[in-house]
Amino acid sequence: MSVIATSAALAVPSYWEQAKTELMQRDRILKKLIPECGNSYLVGRGDPFKTLTRSIIGQQISVKAAESIWQRFRLACPGCTPAQVMKTGPNDLLLCGLSKRKTEYLIDLADHFRTQRVQAEKWAEMPDEDVIADLTQIRGIGRWTAEMFLIFNLLRPNVFPLDDVGLLKGISTCYFSGEPVSRSDAREVSANWEPWRTVATWYLWRSLDPVPVEY
Repeated sequence: MSVIATSAALAVPSYWEQAKTELMQRDRILKKLIPECGNSYLVGRGDPFKTLTRSIIGQQISVKAAESIWQRFRLACPGCTPAQVMKTGPNDLLLCGLSKRKTEYLIDLADHFRTQRVQAEKWAEMPDEDVIADLTQIRGIGRWTAEMFLIFNLLRPNVFPLDDVGLLKGISTCYFSGEPVSRSDAREVSANWEPWRTVATWYLWRSLDPVPVEY
């Protein structure tokens, strides 16, 4: 599942226009695709806990199902804070439509933030792989979720989420006429995108779903 963050309060990433220009010069597919998307762009949310909570809720389910559960979760935890999640408890979280496992993940996430077992205040200054290592110590957060956090919360410009089904489908559709692509095929295509692989990924997501979904 591929998802896009939007927030009117935040401006376009500082690197976005430069990235667009360079990608269109290098890549014939993106040269056509980027103008088709108009003036839309990636916008991140500033609350790390909320971003990670939404990413866990959305794991391995459709965007529509994730949105439905998220809305029920927001009724139970309006502020979406670690303290609220801990206070709500597993029984009420289950009533939101979450699985038992995801309920456990959210409580563990809240506990990591509450006890400061993650370096949330340092993530903005840490290298990508260090952020991933810090995040993946939390139950329910694997590399894909950590990479989504890098893209949608920290707005890192060169993330390439190889485990993202939507990205692989976009590469298949746009570069291989719909034929299945291997991870090595995807890496080869993406080599031409550095250091703007986040931007290229975002436009390939848009090629599949032109309407941004709030993350």
